[in-house]
Amino acid sequence: MATVAPPKLPWLLVASSLLLLGLLLYVMFVDYLPARQRIMGLEHELKEVYAREATLQTRLAQSDPGQRDQQLRSLRAEREALVRRIERLERELAEARPRDAERQ
Repeated sequence: MATVAPPKLPWLLVASSLLLLGLLLYVMFVDYLPARQRIMGLEHELKEVYAREATLQTRLAQSDPGQRDQQLRSLRAEREALVRRIERLERELAEARPRDAERQ
């Protein structure tokens, strides 16, 4: 009986498979996981920013009525001052018209 030689192992295929496995592990653990952790950190930071914005919006909404009341008081005072000035100018105009009529 003839002895059958064991099949030769294709070393090029084995080496390329190991190289592919090494590249896959490198991509998964050296590049992918830190990038994923960074993305998770950025998402967390974004949630914090949104929560802070909501807090500021709430604070603005609560402080707005007081500020609005102050502005209304200021505008009312300004309007009353303008009304008084108009009345004074109308009186001066009414007094000036008879004098102008007497001159003509």
